[in-house]
Amino acid sequence: MARVLLRMLGRLLAWPLALLVLFEEWGWDPLQRALGRLALRLHLRWLGERIERLPPYAALAIFAVPTLLLLPVKLAAVGLIAAGHVALGTAVIIGAKLAGTAIVARLYTLTRPALLRLAWFARLHDGWVRWKEALLAPVRASWPWRQGRVLRRRLQRRWSAARR
Repeated sequence: MARVLLRMLGRLLAWPLALLVLFEEWGWDPLQRALGRLALRLHLRWLGERIERLPPYAALAIFAVPTLLLLPVKLAAVGLIAAGHVALGTAVIIGAKLAGTAIVARLYTLTRPALLRLAWFARLHDGWVRWKEALLAPVRASWPWRQGRVLRRRLQRRWSAARR
């Protein structure tokens, strides 16, 4: 009975969790590229190159720090919401999420080769990728997802034609 309930709960939570992972994924590449362009404009290319040369555990520390630093900001935002400043608290959470995703995505891009030299990290990474793909497969196979992709391609073609 407990297994049946756990399986039902897993299926119930799978779609919201998949949508959360997809939301994060949608922002991952554009935000990290934008941060990379900002670093170039600010003449910080040297910093990225230095981060790329870090040994594995130093790369892990650099990768983990932003997550830890954003936690108090998010907790403060929850405090603002609890104090009745819902709009401000929500704006802080959204801003922290966008900034955090951009920073973590950029740092991951820079540190990934070093991180994957850690056997335990490589195992966790491979497991995460397999789990994420299994979670997202039903969403990507769904009718709304497929229709959304068709609509996106049409809009991209129209946008390209309008720009010409």
